[in-house]
Amino acid sequence: MHKTKATANRRATRPHRPIFRVIGLIAAASLLVTGCSLKEPVPQSGGANPQAGAGAANVPAAEENSVADAPSLEGKTIGIAAKDIVHDFSRVVYEELQASIEQRGGKVIATQAEAKDDKHVTDVENLVTQSPDAIVVILGDSQTLSPALKKVDDAGIPLFTIDFQSEYSKNNVTSDNWVIGSTLARTLAEDIGGKGKILAFNGFPGVAPCRIRYSELKVVLEDYPGIEILEPELQDKYEGTIEDAKKQIQDQLRRLPEGEVDAVWSCWDIPLIGAAQAIDSAGRDDIKLYGVDAEPGALDLIADPGSAYQFTVAQQTKAMAAKSAENVALFLGDRQDDVPNTSYLPPVFVDKSNVNQVRSELGI
Repeated sequence: MHKTKATANRRATRPHRPIFRVIGLIAAASLLVTGCSLKEPVPQSGGANPQAGAGAANVPAAEENSVADAPSLEGKTIGIAAKDIVHDFSRVVYEELQASIEQRGGKVIATQAEAKDDKHVTDVENLVTQSPDAIVVILGDSQTLSPALKKVDDAGIPLFTIDFQSEYSKNNVTSDNWVIGSTLARTLAEDIGGKGKILAFNGFPGVAPCRIRYSELKVVLEDYPGIEILEPELQDKYEGTIEDAKKQIQDQLRRLPEGEVDAVWSCWDIPLIGAAQAIDSAGRDDIKLYGVDAEPGALDLIADPGSAYQFTVAQQTKAMAAKSAENVALFLGDRQDDVPNTSYLPPVFVDKSNVNQVRSELGI
């Protein structure tokens, strides 16, 4: 039987302890510290400078796809339903998951919904009719997708998810979004001196990682009463994200003169690429930007000393895909007790001080 789901401590002062065996993990403790901002010294391992902040920490090695440690998927067919391959995170996970399953000898039926919720539902339902041995869902909106996932469960097909929590999932592979959200929020708060006004993109409350990261922003700001989220909040969207976000920020810059907004927050990088284009071209160096996902375009901006983009979080996309394939193989190989409800991989925090190092060490 599956292990009981772990509950997340929303105000944790240390990270969730991974519940799978981490292979080749280096300096995880230094990267997952949540009780201090990036500007504070944190312990290092492996001979690193003990006074270096997390921005200069060693990058954890990605998990290896240890084929020998899990049963083969020979003769098994695995369905994949991705919400989209619009941004780098979902595209890499989608491609690497297929490669990992095939490396284990499995056959793949892969679909991606082009960021359309109704197509995502249809893709899952179509996979059910093909009776694969397991289905893996990558991202999704919980409100629209849950009925389709119940159909997966009712059909007796094991469901696995990546960055999408579902009551029907045998295993969800994800980064620790409570850690990501709280660190993102505290870094922003400290960088603007604990007071000021921020704009927040908040268009995806049904997407679990965004919901968690936003809720952590609200929790953290309870301890920073001098920081105000400006209303109305900005609504990001999947299609035409960069141009839409750029226009929204241009409108805000006309409405808010210098000194009236200090930072822009988003649960993912893509809208902030458009925001940075608007802010940088306007010469508004009084505004700082904070996002998640380490999109290549965002990393380029963070590496630019003249850009307002300050901070993002890299997730170990290839390792997440490999871990999901491994969990599918274990489950279908009658090793269900070796599959936890949730597999966490450590995130990597990226700012202007370490962006080039992280890109080199993670290959992004």
